[in-house]
Amino acid sequence: MDYRQKIIEEGAMMFRTYGIRAVTMDMLASQLGISKRTIYEVFSDKDELLKGVLSWMMEKQHEIMTRIFTESGNVIEAIFKMLDLMMSHFQKMSPAFQMDMKRLHRDLYRNPEELTDLPYFSNNSEILKRGIQEGVFREDIDVEITNKCLLEVARMSNDKDVFPPDDFSNKDVIRNFYINYLRGISTRKGLDLINFYEKK
Repeated sequence: MDYRQKIIEEGAMMFRTYGIRAVTMDMLASQLGISKRTIYEVFSDKDELLKGVLSWMMEKQHEIMTRIFTESGNVIEAIFKMLDLMMSHFQKMSPAFQMDMKRLHRDLYRNPEELTDLPYFSNNSEILKRGIQEGVFREDIDVEITNKCLLEVARMSNDKDVFPPDDFSNKDVIRNFYINYLRGISTRKGLDLINFYEKK
């Protein structure tokens, strides 16, 4: 593993644990056991490092989601596995990281290609098309419009200002927003599968 990859992976862990503002290049260098100069030879500043971290996180998440999508028996099973992973992802992520992304890096936060608080649902098109082919989603839905709606539903369900974690659990919010939206576009077969996986 080269220095760039080591710096990115350690940076990702520290950003997610302590938040972006709290992590300094000195802290990162100390944690890695290298000089700060070595980091600056690879990344010009912390913003460039953050972009590298986000790009790496998205690539890693895409690989995991692709594996889940291809290995699941049906699209509803895949969705529930992705939701479980997404909720685990949020539980491990410091609220400070999400707040820093929103307050300090809104340019990245508003860019769908680098959206970190919704890592698994930036594009539902493949999920929707597979669901239609499997007969679990209605054939009359518009994939492009429904994809945008699902993204907004997922974004709203993760908005800590709207649903403070002290008052609402991630699981309940996701179920009441995302799962109920899925019910609305599902066939009888899809509804039966949703009921089955919810009980599990």
